[in-house]
Amino acid sequence: MTILAIIVIVFTIIQLLVSLTNLLYKRTLPASPETYGELISVLIPARNEIKNIGNLLIDLVSQDHRNIEVIVFDDQSEDNTAAIVKQLAMSDKRIKLISSEGLPHGWHGKNHACNALSEHARGEYFMFIDADVRIGDRLLDNAVRFSQKHGVSLISIFPKQIIKSIGEMMTVPNMNYILVSLLPLVLVRKSDFPSLSAANGQFMFFRASEYRKHKPHRVMKAQKAEDIAIARYYKKNGYKIACLLGDNKITCRMYSGFHDAVNGFSKNVIAFFGNSFLLAILFWAITTFGILPVYISFPELTIFYITAYIFTRVFVSAASRQNLIFNLLFILPLQVSMGLFIYKAFINKHFRKFQWKGRYID
Repeated sequence: MTILAIIVIVFTIIQLLVSLTNLLYKRTLPASPETYGELISVLIPARNEIKNIGNLLIDLVSQDHRNIEVIVFDDQSEDNTAAIVKQLAMSDKRIKLISSEGLPHGWHGKNHACNALSEHARGEYFMFIDADVRIGDRLLDNAVRFSQKHGVSLISIFPKQIIKSIGEMMTVPNMNYILVSLLPLVLVRKSDFPSLSAANGQFMFFRASEYRKHKPHRVMKAQKAEDIAIARYYKKNGYKIACLLGDNKITCRMYSGFHDAVNGFSKNVIAFFGNSFLLAILFWAITTFGILPVYISFPELTIFYITAYIFTRVFVSAASRQNLIFNLLFILPLQVSMGLFIYKAFINKHFRKFQWKGRYID
């Protein structure tokens, strides 16, 4: 028990330091005073996005960066997603719609959509963005500037999460808690190790020449967590990548309730741990029950442990621009939901019952 308590204390200190590093390090996409002329292909995979697609398209055509093409891939939507795109395309010729002819065998839907979009794109940069993301002014120029300044082939951003319902408060902050407390994001760009990679498919900004050369969505066509797989693939091929956190210029409401969040996060939560269920379970167990071995073996360090644990949550919340009070009030429900993500991911993997937007994914 003593050894276990020491492991818990050391791990908690590491989490504290990593989250503090991510808070202090300049982690958002910096503003650029310049306007760039390069053609940017904005590529949007969309399936049943009637509630979101119009807002994103309006954000895009309102950008200061005017030299864009916006291509939407209607992935067999069962709602009026395509009709909204067609309507907006009538008022802005930069918007185009392509439609799926069906999902080929061996592909996951989003990977196929992104690959198909890339085959229609003409830009010098490819920006893949999910339909539920909202963006502010100059984000495109800021991304170009960052890519050129740092020689980065792939920029991925975790948007600031818009959290409204109780069910979202009990689930959504887990994504940033895992990421920001485990991985110093500065090392994603500075280190050459593929294991120090992170990405979020909600926003991925590629230099088009390298994307066309490697066709990463085709390479990862069967991956459920293709974003992280692509980030590691790029590093293995010697390219620099960057993973940043979002601010008010890039936001997203990922899920509308508890059930949607559990279903969505179970798709990729294990990828955060190198696709290891064992590491995911250990992380959950230590962060949930770690106080027990500490209290039993070193009762005098219990207050220190609790303080370090709480400050980790504080640093993660601040770095992620999330509501600190709610994140602290919902610590226990958040831990329960994290365990549920992992459990559901295990069931999905072994019984092949994962469903996303009306499709079963093996």
